[in-house]
Amino acid sequence: MSLHNASLKELQVEIARRESCLKMPKNNIILLGPPGAGKGTQSNFIIEKFCYCQISTGDLLRDNISRKTSVGLKAKEFMDKGALVPDDVVNELILNAVNSPSCERGVIFDGYPRNQAQAENLDVLLGSVGRKLDKVVELKVDEEALFERISGRRIHQASGRSYHIKFNPPKVPDVDDVTGEPLVQRPDDKVETLKARIDVYNQKTAPIASYYQKKHLLKSIDAMQKINQIQDQIKNILLH
Repeated sequence: MSLHNASLKELQVEIARRESCLKMPKNNIILLGPPGAGKGTQSNFIIEKFCYCQISTGDLLRDNISRKTSVGLKAKEFMDKGALVPDDVVNELILNAVNSPSCERGVIFDGYPRNQAQAENLDVLLGSVGRKLDKVVELKVDEEALFERISGRRIHQASGRSYHIKFNPPKVPDVDDVTGEPLVQRPDDKVETLKARIDVYNQKTAPIASYYQKKHLLKSIDAMQKINQIQDQIKNILLH
């Protein structure tokens, strides 16, 4: 949580949370899974319980560009030309984040690596700062059920409240229960978009599961279970 303008009670709660984290093991992990598998939900749970940081290359780029850091300015030069940000710049972003105080207890890699070449590169990067990847947690889903889960999602944009036309419908179809304002379907939640994203994941990212399996790092979980059941299994994996 941000401690800026936090109340005394909020500070006490946060101190207690962080003290609890000191009893937890340190880990550098990857969460694998297709869009809609619940990686975001489970990342938040891990951050809360274990005090690991989350590293997303997209977020790192946006943050460093907005803060006008030296590496952010390097990245912006390429992005302004419509070019891909070179690997050495991305590597610098990742290493800076890994070495930051917020990542001292562990890292959750989000959206990276996306292929085996990046997986091999991550091993080298972590090794260069005396760290290693400890576990890879794969969230496995039934794709047909996933389409139903995601395509039925509706959002109230102002608050972020989420509904589902089948599993958690609003009192009035397509209307937010609290404000009466219209709900929307995000572009990423539409069947066509979701199918394209899953196809990309299956072709490029899913194969790295076998890479980590050979390294005895991969643990797979049925992500079609209830959220608390998934969290219990993740916690057990990270504790042992």
